[in-house]
Amino acid sequence: MSQPPRPSKRRQVRERVLQALYAFEASGDSVDHVLATVVRPAFEDDRTYLRFAERLFLKTADARHECDVLIDRHVENWDLSRIARTDRFVLWIAITELLYFEDIPPKVTLNEALEVARAFGTDKSASFVNGILDAVLRELREAGRLKKSGRGLVETTNKGGP
Repeated sequence: MSQPPRPSKRRQVRERVLQALYAFEASGDSVDHVLATVVRPAFEDDRTYLRFAERLFLKTADARHECDVLIDRHVENWDLSRIARTDRFVLWIAITELLYFEDIPPKVTLNEALEVARAFGTDKSASFVNGILDAVLRELREAGRLKKSGRGLVETTNKGGP
């Protein structure tokens, strides 16, 4: 039986950032401490991925309350505190990418979030994350808050007309 393929480096970054967010929230340690003990050791041999990991962790840690506001608008009859931590952290990372990482296409962000949710969550995590992210993405597009550039960007909403 063959081994499953290793996740891409960017997925490894997202997985490590998920672990760092978990450590940050559970321990109450500073972002500097979490960067030094969780993030940097994993990517010390690759400056490109180290910079991406540091930026994603720091921006997500900074934007988590903004992310919670967006998540809260799209969970029905569900309190934020009842969402599984890993699902919530996956949502934080993805929403941060949607809002602040102009070079990452939304489709990539959503696909990566689903894969990380499958790897770290429950059987229902990917479906839950997908539903919330679809609603958040729609809201951000309608509000004109989605600022994306670069190749591979696909507009999924029909503006009408032939």
